[in-house]
Amino acid sequence: MTTTATTPFSTLIRTASHEQHTEAETSTFMGDLLGGRLGVAAYARYTEQLWFVYRALEEGAAALAQDPVAGPFIRAELMRTAELERDLAHLRGAGWRRAAAPLPATAAYAERVAECARSWPAGYVAHHYTRYLGDLSGGQIIRDRAERTWGFARKGDGVRFYVFEQIPNPAAFKRSYRELLDAVRADDLEKQRIVDECKRAFALNTAVFRELGEEFPLSA
Repeated sequence: MTTTATTPFSTLIRTASHEQHTEAETSTFMGDLLGGRLGVAAYARYTEQLWFVYRALEEGAAALAQDPVAGPFIRAELMRTAELERDLAHLRGAGWRRAAAPLPATAAYAERVAECARSWPAGYVAHHYTRYLGDLSGGQIIRDRAERTWGFARKGDGVRFYVFEQIPNPAAFKRSYRELLDAVRADDLEKQRIVDECKRAFALNTAVFRELGEEFPLSA
């Protein structure tokens, strides 16, 4: 990571992880899903995988609320687990939990998030950043495509994960979030470790997409 005295950390973290971010966004599975070439079952399976990751993120949040590094990022208006559960009940019915199963890549991703939550608050921040800011940005594209492709009600059941009802101005919220990143209590070495963990988070996410692509090949 090339640092300067004047470059905000939020800028450094975004530019340093750009390649991994792009790889995740342009995965074959996501391309096929957004292109309307996969059925709603693939979307439901993806939503299920998100549930495992966000459960790990949010089960670890309470213990970090007072942490000087991670604490400022713990915001109730971001929490997604309840919305994912509502979406899954709509997509798969009331008994969806009985059949829910993480892909191997998802299990590894969730475990890494939980590990950071337990033992490395700055690493937790890396996962928090890569997930929630992505939801507020690119996630809205997924919501729009899902509504149009599978007929979900606008911002209704099936896509509630992408609807942040308690954040009326996402652009302003993202600016304030980046200010938190710029003010994070970490020295340059720890900031480099956070950047590296961001790259790892994107790689873990890409691995989930890869396994979803294997489960839902376009020829199926």
